[in-house]
Amino acid sequence: MQKSYEVCQCCPRKCQVNRQNQYGVCHSSEHLKIARAALHFEEEPSISGQHGSGAIFFCGCNLNCVYCQNKEISQNGKGKEISVERLAQIMLELQEKKAHNINLVTPTHFMPSIKEAIKLAKKQGLHIPIIYNTSGYEEVEMLKQLEGLIDIYLTDFKYYEEKWSKALSHCSNYQEIARNALEEMYRQTGENQFDEEGMMIKGVLVRHLCLPTLKEDSKKILAYLYHHYQDHIYLSIMNQYTPMEENKEYPFLNQTLKEEDYEEIIDYALDIGIKKAYMQESDASGKCHIPEFNLEGIEKEL
Repeated sequence: MQKSYEVCQCCPRKCQVNRQNQYGVCHSSEHLKIARAALHFEEEPSISGQHGSGAIFFCGCNLNCVYCQNKEISQNGKGKEISVERLAQIMLELQEKKAHNINLVTPTHFMPSIKEAIKLAKKQGLHIPIIYNTSGYEEVEMLKQLEGLIDIYLTDFKYYEEKWSKALSHCSNYQEIARNALEEMYRQTGENQFDEEGMMIKGVLVRHLCLPTLKEDSKKILAYLYHHYQDHIYLSIMNQYTPMEENKEYPFLNQTLKEEDYEEIIDYALDIGIKKAYMQESDASGKCHIPEFNLEGIEKEL
């Protein structure tokens, strides 16, 4: 397991640093680090359900978006290191709390360790669905290693035009990477499946966070997704973007999405035939969607 981090190629950045003694682009060493493990109710209805999703928030991130709402854990280092064995225990503890699923939030850069923890937890009785909750910036060869372990891929599709991915997430090839990753995710899971309570138990749900002034980019993403997948995947078209701090370089990010722009995007989605999609209310923006990263659930309860 350790060798996976010695010349790190966990993500498309392929920074190839030795994470045993230095940080990668993801701000992470080889040691698992999380900021929260608790029941979470802010996901889509078929993910959160009545009891909540068992969300484990990993620290660090390979994308480093300039508008990140979780910057305190994705880029600023807040969190606590844990062992693979403790991660497996946390999954089982969330299952005991009646979580509908185990929701691995921003797992990419820790995938080798997470893979080991899932296998260990399953040997000890973990049986609820496993969700891989990702930015979409994934290496296909790494995803292939997860086949049979992940039930649901909850993935972003952030940008269509390269100019936006390069400016806002420091990567020029996001669309190509996300497209190829999504194809692999769909190959692994097939069409979405739900239980008798309407909870997703297998499949792919693609999220797109609509950004202020970028409605045409949003339309291109929706057109691509519907053209390639029709109703075989679910979409989540989100308007909850919330500016967290002043961005002097990209001032258009210092505002929420205009209601009329979101309505135009939704109308477009309906016009091209999209039916299986979640949409948000007009007041969805705000910090209420951001959990408190207070290290809940990390220490074993006595």
